[in-house]
Amino acid sequence: MSGHSKWATTKHKKAVIDAKRGKLFAKLIKNIEVAARMGGVDLDGNPTLYDAVQKAKKQSVPNKNIDSAIKRGGGLEAGGADYETIMYEGYGPNGVAVLIECLTDNRNRAASDVRVAMTRNGGNMADPGSVSYMFSRKGVVIVPKGELSEDDVLGAVLDAGAEEVNDLGETFEVISEATDLVEVRSALQEAGIDYDSAESSFVPSVQVELDEDGARKIFKLIDALEDSDDVQNVFANFDVSDEIMEKVDA
Repeated sequence: MSGHSKWATTKHKKAVIDAKRGKLFAKLIKNIEVAARMGGVDLDGNPTLYDAVQKAKKQSVPNKNIDSAIKRGGGLEAGGADYETIMYEGYGPNGVAVLIECLTDNRNRAASDVRVAMTRNGGNMADPGSVSYMFSRKGVVIVPKGELSEDDVLGAVLDAGAEEVNDLGETFEVISEATDLVEVRSALQEAGIDYDSAESSFVPSVQVELDEDGARKIFKLIDALEDSDDVQNVFANFDVSDEIMEKVDA
């Protein structure tokens, strides 16, 4: 899962740049609105909404924007859109499998944006089911290291259903079944351990090893996909060594 892990770390770093453009804020707000519509406006009774709000706060989304999104989603304020989740599948350069998760109020626009981004960046669309079988839905919690050791984190989450803890350099990644995500996140909170994000993610079971050229191509494709307002998340099954990752980051 190193490809998944390294991309998660890279995305975390580039979130600061995305936030300046306002794109990340818009996507976080959309998540909150949908979570409130699906499960109600009570944060204590709606863990998906709770996690969406926490993620937005950690990215410095203003509280008034968060409150408005909750109210729109819960029907307490006008202006809410009727979003639907759509998954697209495809292959990027070097045969990398790509899952594209969209949250949109315009299915035709989302499909067009995804198709254009894929074809312009060396990718190809694939039939439903032809790529998704290589991924499993998992709970993923990112924990900033600070003074923590891997054993500290593992000790806090082991009884809560965590499957593994991965060292990503500046952070730890805690993997669990998606159904155990809330319990794992709660166990960290009870242990007094802060976390950057807690969300369901698609984790690949097989990976494609990439060289520097391949890594640059797949990152360019993912950036192009994420430029669409309708694309919420992109998951891919690549693996990139630390040495190549440093060259790409530079």
